[in-house]
Amino acid sequence: MSAPVETRRNTAPRRAVVIGCGLTGMLAAAALSGFADDVTVVERDALPTGAVPRKGLPQAHHAHLLWSGGARAMESLLPGLTERLLAAGARRIPLPTGLVSMSAQGWFRRWPEMQFVLACSRDLLDWTVRELVMTDPRITVRDRTEPLGLEGSSGRVSGVRVRTPDGGEQLLEAALVVDAGGRGSRAPVWLSGLGVGPVREEKVDSGLAYATRIFRAPDGTADYPVVNVQADAREPRPGQTATIVPIEDARWLVTLSGTRNGQPTDSVAEFEDFARGVRHPVVGELIARAEPLTDVVVTRSTVNRRRYFEKVRDWPEGFIAIGDAVATYNPVYGHGMSVAAQGVLALRDELRAHGLRSAGTARRVQRAIARPVSVAWDLATGQDILYPGAVGKQPGAAARALRGYLDRLMLTATGRPLVAKALFDVMTLSAPATALLRPEVLLAVLRGPLLPRLSSPPLTERERGVLGGR
Repeated sequence: MSAPVETRRNTAPRRAVVIGCGLTGMLAAAALSGFADDVTVVERDALPTGAVPRKGLPQAHHAHLLWSGGARAMESLLPGLTERLLAAGARRIPLPTGLVSMSAQGWFRRWPEMQFVLACSRDLLDWTVRELVMTDPRITVRDRTEPLGLEGSSGRVSGVRVRTPDGGEQLLEAALVVDAGGRGSRAPVWLSGLGVGPVREEKVDSGLAYATRIFRAPDGTADYPVVNVQADAREPRPGQTATIVPIEDARWLVTLSGTRNGQPTDSVAEFEDFARGVRHPVVGELIARAEPLTDVVVTRSTVNRRRYFEKVRDWPEGFIAIGDAVATYNPVYGHGMSVAAQGVLALRDELRAHGLRSAGTARRVQRAIARPVSVAWDLATGQDILYPGAVGKQPGAAARALRGYLDRLMLTATGRPLVAKALFDVMTLSAPATALLRPEVLLAVLRGPLLPRLSSPPLTERERGVLGGR
């Protein structure tokens, strides 16, 4: 017999409830605190103190890059966040100056700074965000509290039913509910129970798995670049990648990935060999001289999935889905956190313009959230669908023509700085995808690279010294 639902209701006239205490949920709470009398964040997990892993975030073990577009959005939502992260050991790495990356079309040159990336462990990022958000007295986090469903009607969501830590049930009434519940969000099911939907969903599954191990960085590598060898989706073989991300405490976070029939395993003995077996062995050669600090952690649930909430005909007032609840991407591209942050920024901007209770606010926010989602979705799925055995909607003629242009653009970016700048602006979500079609970019792509392709990783002599003269 289930516990009775608590009948006493919070009567705060402008309460907001956020589902999920991850990065997206805490950013959303920060954005909402300027418009609601109080913000309650409900989280199923017990939250740890400090920058340590938690049960509900298994992907935190792997490489996370906070692109400049996402970093700027987070800083706008939480002024002072960047300074706190850097003080805690995160690195601000200029792009492509601090990047040694082999794309499908060749090695990028390390031009002077065009954009940047913040590099640190996901645990440090989440903890720093949560710690900063919780300085706001209007925000309350209730952990070990499981969301059970939405309250309301097809026209308006009015609250969230939750299971409390003691096993009882409670209704949290709210003027606005934001679902930041991540990959496990049940929003389509909950909305269906209110008579809303259906929500169209699209998936592209390349069968990707990724494996991560942390190493102590070799001496003299405090300012070492991000090193990345990408797959070429046009090769008739599984897409395999290897990446080194320098993180806090003088460590290298090394993530390998492989699509269907080419996935890495959790074998310590096979980790270095896999890294050497991608399109260039530089990552394997580098970690051969580094001290391993952890075992290998593997994650296999990496399907690209998008829910088109913004296209639901009769979207209810009072409810918004955001972050991974809307779309998840192949993590190799590193867009998840930045897209989520830009979605929260869109939430804040729409609330500034229209207020918490205005008619149509939820629909406007949901459509605004979809814009950065669309850019990341097209970048991720346009490549993933090409790998052998990939499952999903095949691109049409127009998409194939655009892909041919993008291939030429990527090649040109390896040897022409104007095109590299346009590419990094879009890749870091600092500019819309249309920036790749500006007249001066089109003309430069037509002309092709100014410089020949590099034949080896563009490491400096000092950086190359880590390889022991190889």
